[in-house]
This record gives sequence, structure tokens and C-alpha cells, in this order.
Amino acid sequence: MFRNVLALLTGAILLILGFLFSVVVLAVIAVLGLAVGGYLWWKTRTLRRAMREQAPYGQVIDGEAVVVEEHRVRTENALPRDPPGQ
Repeated sequence: MFRNVLALLTGAILLILGFLFSVVVLAVIAVLGLAVGGYLWWKTRTLRRAMREQAPYGQVIDGEAVVVEEHRVRTENALPRDPPGQ
């Protein structure tokens, strides 16, 4: 009986500790992700400003390209003219 209660308490404690550890790990990952995103946002601000200033009156010139592949077709007969044995 004592073993069962001890095993239950140990399992519950380990479950709670695992949950708390996962919450801490997820919080650290979220903070690191926000820090990296903020760093990239801060470092690219001049590039974004320059791109905004160079836009031609807010217009985008759109284009389309088509690739045409050429295939050579053999026009001669695939079968021989005289069947063998005749």
C-alpha cells in the first residue's frame, strides 16, 4: 500500500515538474524568437525605407514570360517499306 502511494506521488511530482519545465522552455524559445525578429526588423529598417522611397509612385510594372521549347519530330516511317520474307 505504501509503495502505491509513493509511486502515485512520485508520478504526480514528475508530471508537474515536466509541465513546468516545458512551459519554461517554450517561454525561452518565444523570447529568443522575438529577440531575433526584433533584431532583424531593426537592422533592415533602412533597407525598407530606401525601397519605399524608390517605388515609382506606388506602381508595379508586371510582366509575363513564356518559355517555348522546340521539339524535332521524325517524319519518316517507323515501319520498314518491304516486310521481310516477301
